[in-house]
Amino acid sequence: MLTSVFIAVVSLALFWMAAFTLWWQMHAWRTPEVLASTRFGSPDGAEHLSFSLLLPARHEQAVLEHTIQRLLESTHADFEIIVIVGHDDPETGEVARRAAALDARVRVVVDHHDKKNKPKAMNTALPHCRGDVVGVFDAEDQVHPELLAHVDHAFRTTGADVVQGGVQLINFHSSWYSLRNCLEYFFWFRSRLHLHAQKGFIPLGGNTVFVRTDVLREAGGWDPECLAEDCDLGVRLSSAGKKVVVAYDSDMVTREETPGSLMSLLKQRTRWNQGFLQVYRKKDWKQLPGFGQRLLARYTLMTPFLQAFSGVIIPLNAAIALLLDVPVGIAFLTFLPLVTAAVTFVFEVVGLHDFGTQYGLRVRLVHYLKLIVGGPFYQVLLAGAAVRAVWREQRGRNDWELTSHVGAHLTASDVIRESREDVPA
Repeated sequence: MLTSVFIAVVSLALFWMAAFTLWWQMHAWRTPEVLASTRFGSPDGAEHLSFSLLLPARHEQAVLEHTIQRLLESTHADFEIIVIVGHDDPETGEVARRAAALDARVRVVVDHHDKKNKPKAMNTALPHCRGDVVGVFDAEDQVHPELLAHVDHAFRTTGADVVQGGVQLINFHSSWYSLRNCLEYFFWFRSRLHLHAQKGFIPLGGNTVFVRTDVLREAGGWDPECLAEDCDLGVRLSSAGKKVVVAYDSDMVTREETPGSLMSLLKQRTRWNQGFLQVYRKKDWKQLPGFGQRLLARYTLMTPFLQAFSGVIIPLNAAIALLLDVPVGIAFLTFLPLVTAAVTFVFEVVGLHDFGTQYGLRVRLVHYLKLIVGGPFYQVLLAGAAVRAVWREQRGRNDWELTSHVGAHLTASDVIRESREDVPA
């Protein structure tokens, strides 16, 4: 009897979590009006804001020059690029200083912290920011030239304190896990973050996020010890009642690459999960004014662990129901999460098609097969990252495991252009 009750409770809980996650993923596609509202408005030609663009780079000499060049191609009239390099990273520093010598809009700030991480680097640069708005990019980012004009317009027309733009992993063809990784970003930035902004609680993305400089300084910058400094900043600003606007446009997204190996992806997810756990334990989210907001915050910050748990327990729960002698009604309940998982798979297939259409990428039959077959294995990886994050947090290990980049998201034309620019005149 107790076994049957336990199986029923677990099955219903898993069904609720899977259904809730699917509802979040589908937010932007509910109606044409909702989908249209998620995009940037067209700029009106007026530019009233200035930008300080932070570009923290550590051992990123392979991709940094391309990113700086793309940022310098911005059509906006008033911006500066602040590249932050470590004092112990001469290779990246050389690339940054060479760019600064060629264009006065590029400045280099050196981070002298013994223990380095991204939030410490950005806090080092914050006092040097001259712009009205601080924007954050990663060293491998491929940024659209008109993005700043769109962000300027968004700030002025919405009265926002923060504008979160879209980020999209592009190299879905690199591996089976890259495909799923790209689709995760697509759903997160295309749909789910818009729901968070609507509800007044949002864990900000790691880059293509723009914050009014006075608001950022008032908040004390980034938490130097948090492994998810973007999430933490979003939680603190949400709790302070700051207005966050999210805009996603496939033409304006910042393009990135997926981690180059499974181990690199595991370490990246471990860092994010551990960071979410740190933010949860800080309890800044308890200052949110509404009960619904606090409930959403609690669930969101624990989502990586809940999803990892559900990915492992769903097939186990179904196996128990098949192998043990349980009532027919209980056995039926155990398959409810599988039904939701099947619906999610169908939505992911549709999402992959939409992803390919929006970015002009050819999605073949083999990619759809990889998406479906790789699903359970990807859940195992996420579960491993969640377990590893808890273990590291309990052991007090919060060192920053850097994700290396090789430019897998760059197109052939980008590589050819860079090669031509490297040839002496």
